[in-house]
This record gives sequence, C-alpha cells and structure tokens, in this order.
Amino acid sequence: MHTPVAQGSAELWYSDGSAGPLCEVDKADRDLEIYRPEVFQTIVEEIDRLDDELRALSLDIHEHPELKYEEHHAHDALTAFMEKYQWDIKKHHLLETAWIATFSHGTGGRTLAVNSEMDALPGIGHACGHNLIAIAGVAVALAVKAAMIKHDISGKIDLSRLSSAEEGSAGKVTLLKKGAYDGVDACIMCHPAPGPIHGASLSSTLAVKRIAVEYKGHGAHAALSPWEGTNALDASVAAYNNISLLRQQLKPTHRVHGIFEGKDMAPNIIPDHSNMFWYVRAPAWAEVEVAAPRVKACFEAAALATGCKVVITEPSEPVFDIRQNKALGTMFGDTFRSKFGPIDYVFGINGASSDFPLVCAMPGLHPGFSIPTVPNGGNHTPAFTAAAASPEAHQACLDVSKALALTGVRVLADDDFFSQVQLLPYPCLIVSSRLSGQQVKAAFEEDKERRAKILG
Repeated sequence: MHTPVAQGSAELWYSDGSAGPLCEVDKADRDLEIYRPEVFQTIVEEIDRLDDELRALSLDIHEHPELKYEEHHAHDALTAFMEKYQWDIKKHHLLETAWIATFSHGTGGRTLAVNSEMDALPGIGHACGHNLIAIAGVAVALAVKAAMIKHDISGKIDLSRLSSAEEGSAGKVTLLKKGAYDGVDACIMCHPAPGPIHGASLSSTLAVKRIAVEYKGHGAHAALSPWEGTNALDASVAAYNNISLLRQQLKPTHRVHGIFEGKDMAPNIIPDHSNMFWYVRAPAWAEVEVAAPRVKACFEAAALATGCKVVITEPSEPVFDIRQNKALGTMFGDTFRSKFGPIDYVFGINGASSDFPLVCAMPGLHPGFSIPTVPNGGNHTPAFTAAAASPEAHQACLDVSKALALTGVRVLADDDFFSQVQLLPYPCLIVSSRLSGQQVKAAFEEDKERRAKILG
C-alpha cells in the first residue's frame, strides 16, 4: 500500500534520493468509495497474475526500440502475446505496424477502445516510456475481459490502435480517418512522465502544427567563386535567427522549436539545398493558428534575404490539445486516489503534445502517471529511457492500469454513468463532415472554457 500524502501537496518523485519540490495535488484518500469493489478485485487479481509476463514484454520492447512506422518487433511481440490469450487479432491493420485485438461478451453492449503506443525516439530509445504504454494497454484489456466474463458484463473491447508513429507524426489520426475507431463508444489510455510520488495526472497537452521547410539555392565553389552561389544553408540559419527574435513576442505558453536537416554537404561547397523541420505549439489550436503565420513569415523572410526559393509544407495532420472527459476523469481519479496515490492537474505530459486528441470523436481519457527519474531527467532524455525500464516504473504502470480498467468496465456496465460521459461536447470531430472548420474551432474553445471552470 502507498502512504497517503499530506493534504494538498506531494514531492516530485526522484529516483536518486533528491528531495523533490512540492506540488499541489488532490491527496490520496483511503475512505473514498469506489465503483463495484468486487469488480475492482477481479481486475487487481488479473493484472497481478500477469505481472511477470507484462514485465518481460515491457523490457523486450524497451530493448528493441523502433522508430515511427517501423515497429515490426513490437508489433510481432504484442500480437503474439494477445494470441496466447485467445483474442481475435488483425495484424498489420490499416498501417503496416498497427494491429487490433478484439474480445466480445454477451449480447449487444458498448465498445471500449484501449489505446496505446509502441514507437521510440531517434538515438535515445524509449525515452518517452512507450514500452510502458504498450503493456498498460495489454493489462487494461485483459483485466476488463476478466471482469466481463466473471461478472457477466456485455460489450466489446478493442485493444487496438497500438499504433505506430506518435513520435513526430500522428498515426492515430491516420487510423481514425481510415475507420479504425468506427463504432467506438469511449477510448482510454495512459502515459508516463515525471510527477508527484505514486501519482497520476489529469492534465491537458499542447496543440501542435508541424512545418517542413525546404530551401533551394545554387551551388558553387566556396573559395574560388562563392559569388556564383546562392546559399541555402544561410537561408536556414537566417530563419532560425528570425524565430529566435520572434520568441520574445510570443506568449510564454507557446513553444516554437526546430532542427536543421541536410545531406551531401561539404565546407568547400556552397550548399544548394537545406531542410528544416519545426513544431509550433500552444495550449489551444486557435492559438497555434495565430502563431503559425508569424513563424512562416520568418521562413519567407530568410528566403528573400538570401535569394533562395522556399517550399513550406505541413507534412502531418494537425494535433489538438487533450480534453479529458469530465465523467471518465472523475471516475478514474476517485479510484486512483482511493487505492494508489494523489491526482494532479499540472504534470503528466502537460507541456508536450499527443495525437490522442483527434481520437476524441468519442469520449476519451488520457491520464499521465508518475515514474521516478532524476532532476532534469524528464521525457525525451536518456535518463527517462533508463527510468522507463525500472521496477518502480513497472509497478506504477500496473497501478494506473488497474484504475483505468475499472473506469473502462464502468463505461460498459453502467448506463447512467455513460450518459454522464456523453454530456460534454467532443470537439475533436475535425475529420467529421458534420462540422465545418469554424465549428470545430468554436467547439474546441467552448469546451476548453467549460473545462477550465470545472477544474477551477
């Protein structure tokens, strides 16, 4: 059992013994009543039974990091695991490395999607802990199945969308457009991050627009006749500096960051080609759309100054900020606080982005969960890669999976609860022909304002 934290505060969870700063939380409360304790007991027993197998699966994925759209080892390991437990499997489902496992029980009922990820990062492996997200999806799905059978709950589970390409792309959006989420009533998943000791987070994320920039110049000998060239690398450097100047006039909540890309360059050749890749992020999509033209003007100005041609594209789908469903979040939060630890609304992947929001054509919940790391060792660092393989991170993953599984069971079993789940609008219907772009933006802003009031 985890020790309840002090009223309203908890330390950040550091693995090196450092004293972490205090942060505000909704404290753990053992006196909170939870939904159907006998169902929760079934969930706990099933996940505890799978503990060693899930640990081995997590470490296997961790030791074989694969980049977006290339997760062949993870695809095979996860589908083999679910086949062992006699789920219906569709391999290479709609994307080469995506798949779906389904289970149905009884007659009729609702469909719960359990969502997860399995891709890694270039150079630093599973520095966002997607090995843990992968096994959380498996744990939740198998635990919900066990509860459905033992307690005769009708419905369907899709352990699916274990999708490629969350890092640097939007694989779930592609799957959504291809119909992978048709018929789903609610979608749940989780994500590791630094945070309060033994805690979970119900925070949002940043919306993001990804921008690719290509400069085309003219090559020349850099010493013999540089005046004959048009330097594409200079254009990239100028654009980078332009954006550095722009940041002073951007809101503190906005993020603009990018990298240089290039090949076949040599110091004695004027570069005739240069690429850049940039992210523009903000707390809401409407803010991204205000900031992005100012960023693009920086690219265009650099082309004008250097005499280069510029091509600006948006190579992936727009990604919106996460809107936690109020009813699902309350259900999950009460369960987690009763059994495991505190809830906060700040940590998780609050300052990052996820392609999960576009799945919110149906109600969705995406809590973060704390794992111990070191100071300045958060997501996308080598220290977090190590943290994602630790025994403490594994246990934290199982804890959040238990609370998430009970939330999923209630979606299937409780009609009144599901009615509450459906109350808030789902502003992520960007792919729906029922809403215009302006209506989608308006729905996003209306929902964001309502959620801000709910969270106080």
